[in-house]
Amino acid sequence: MRFPLLLAVVALLTAELTFADAIRQTKSDHYDAFRQLDVDLPTPNVYRTASGAPGTQYWQQRADHKIKVTLNEANQSISATQSIEYTNNSPDTLRYIWIQLDQNRFAEGSGDRLTQTASEDILSYGTLAREQRHADVQHGFTIESVADSRGRDLKYTIVDTMMRIDLPQALRTGQKTTFSIGWSFNIIEESVIGGRGGYDHFPENDTYIYFLAQWHPKLAAYTDYGGWKHQQFLGAGEFTQEFGNYEVAITVPADHIVSATGVLQNESAVLTSAQRQRLNEARSADKPVFIVTPEEAIENEKEGTGDTKTWVFKADNVRDFAWASSRKFIWDAMIHRQEGGEFDEVLAMSFYPQEAEPLWSQFSTHSVVHTLEVYSRFSFPYPYPTAQSVNAWEGGGMEYPMITFNGRRPEPFEPDEDDPEADSKPERTYSRRAKHGLVGVIIHEIGHIYFPMTVNTDERQWTWMDEGINSFLQYLAELEWEENFHNHRENYSILEHIAEYMISENQVPIMTQSDSILQFGPNGYTKPAASLVVLRETVLGRELFDFAFREYSQRWKFKRPTPSDFFRTLEDASGVDLDWFWRGWYYSTDHVDLAITGMREYKVSSLDPDIEFDLNRQERADEIPETLGQIRNREEGRTTRLERFPELADFYNENDEYTVTNADRNKYTETIEALEDWERAALERAIVDDDYVYFVDFQNIGGLVSPLPLLLTNADGEEEFLMIPAEIWRQNDRNVSKMLIRDKPIVSIEVDPRRETADADFSNNHFPGRVDRSRLELFKEDEESRDMIADMLRTLRKTGDNDESKNVPLEPIQN
Repeated sequence: MRFPLLLAVVALLTAELTFADAIRQTKSDHYDAFRQLDVDLPTPNVYRTASGAPGTQYWQQRADHKIKVTLNEANQSISATQSIEYTNNSPDTLRYIWIQLDQNRFAEGSGDRLTQTASEDILSYGTLAREQRHADVQHGFTIESVADSRGRDLKYTIVDTMMRIDLPQALRTGQKTTFSIGWSFNIIEESVIGGRGGYDHFPENDTYIYFLAQWHPKLAAYTDYGGWKHQQFLGAGEFTQEFGNYEVAITVPADHIVSATGVLQNESAVLTSAQRQRLNEARSADKPVFIVTPEEAIENEKEGTGDTKTWVFKADNVRDFAWASSRKFIWDAMIHRQEGGEFDEVLAMSFYPQEAEPLWSQFSTHSVVHTLEVYSRFSFPYPYPTAQSVNAWEGGGMEYPMITFNGRRPEPFEPDEDDPEADSKPERTYSRRAKHGLVGVIIHEIGHIYFPMTVNTDERQWTWMDEGINSFLQYLAELEWEENFHNHRENYSILEHIAEYMISENQVPIMTQSDSILQFGPNGYTKPAASLVVLRETVLGRELFDFAFREYSQRWKFKRPTPSDFFRTLEDASGVDLDWFWRGWYYSTDHVDLAITGMREYKVSSLDPDIEFDLNRQERADEIPETLGQIRNREEGRTTRLERFPELADFYNENDEYTVTNADRNKYTETIEALEDWERAALERAIVDDDYVYFVDFQNIGGLVSPLPLLLTNADGEEEFLMIPAEIWRQNDRNVSKMLIRDKPIVSIEVDPRRETADADFSNNHFPGRVDRSRLELFKEDEESRDMIADMLRTLRKTGDNDESKNVPLEPIQN
């Protein structure tokens, strides 16, 4: 029985080796940039089809939560009990389940803290303060109980940021199990520890904003493509979770205002009658309406209270739950109306302190609504009843279902002592950068409610599937907010920005697991976003791309796609083979650098010697100049021997090599008669048309194949734009030549004139070459100028924690 099995294994291995050898190039340095991705992508199955759609037997698990949590403001901690009903929709029998304990990332001995590295012998003040806080305060979950639905203890094992619960009975397909967990933890101060949640302290009046994220134990995902997704939480790789319903009761000080995932269930118990009336007004308002006014927020801040209130929220079909609480909050809201979705009206809301004014009341809620309008057009109607923007830690941004945490506050106004109008000026002001920064971060974080909160990608594995896709849509939404947003010029700035990254050495492909990414922002956010701009504007065009992207979004709404599902869907819906695009942009570190290296002009020869020989004589005279010796001899009055002795002249002096003979005419006649009728007709038409024939040489210096957008300029100044598809590189990915036939002479060609390919070097994009023009500012070279330049150079050499002003002075220890 073993022998046939052995033969089968050998046959399988042989087949794999043979196939591998079939695509192995040993006879030249040819690289097949258009090799199909089928050999690299997972094999389609009943769960995920070859078209990129969910299969007929697609499944995913479900986890429903009921949580009661209490915020203890006295010691900055929370405690809670929760029950989870877990449904096994997989075809597998489960004997244990895995729970994510994300707060354990901050615990002593966690994988994240133990594997943090130092690049130089420096210590920043921020790093020192973080280590001191860890030494002073214990962080991470304290698990107080794990029990089944009858209150009986369940065996559990904590493995860093994961906890395995052993089930007393195996959970078969279609079965459910309910269990409870009691837990607590100390809330981190975000500005000191860093993270995605915590609290922000305002020492001026000893007030706090709490923004709780990754705050409760939740089910790890169990998937068809990877089983239990229990990779440890190391900080960079975010989350992959199961959908379910949440019912959460949040007990906080009575003067707090709470924002949370879902819909508030007990307005009458937590809001005044005036606030409830304003909330009802907001539900039909086209502009933001205050629910909690700035004046009420100021009163709330004046003193605390020992009383508490419990805010109850419900959220259906969400993959996570987050909340924020503070006595500082101003609260405004307006309605967003839409068609085609489960909810015709969405309540857009913002929560922020006085310190965020006047920026937030003017721009935050409008930014929320703007995001819903743009993203829904590209994907699907917004799928939830609320969308919220909460002012959290400065510079931050984080997303959860129906709620986002966003940084950015205006700068406090510092009056000039000599300014007589100082008292009449606002307490705070904001720059253009702060305004665009706020609008941009809100668009980005609200956009995440679509990707990955609804299109439920695996963030722990593939950062680009949520951050990159979302950054692409954010870019489109910013372009529709106002012209020159962030100084965007069409799709120019994002592509030029990413080109600088793509030529850098310290990088990895986009298809790299999240925790192993180098240059996280450009790799996970900007490069995939730029690639989709190129795909939409240049490779596919807007009509094909928008249809395909919308198909992907709607196929995988409330489901869990993988990269192969994205790649396959966009090809399937657009009808265009994009394997070369995914391979180059996502699986390599090549960059785009297209060059035009030569151009030659021709006319079609008539073959008639009586015409062609005169033209050849003239071309020779034009192309080959008279020798310098002949010119100077004539200038000096020298005569040739032939001029002095005319009798030396013969046949060759009277007839040059371009003189037509009867033999030449006979050969021409024979050539014409030997042509097929269609060949003769083509030659005759070419003679009549008198077209120009050009051979243009292009080089792919960067390695990433790309379409060739060309601007042809004729002698009369007329311009023609020509887009050559990327497939021109399919047989030679480095050098190609293109023939062009035109009825007017071309005087110049420019590659990528609209800067749409992310080309890293435009100096080689013109033929003939172009002089780069700019201006120089003169300076007077004195000692002060030299010192200023030296200071500037020293500043440019410092980045991040290498800034000496942010580092703790260290002295070496003498042994």
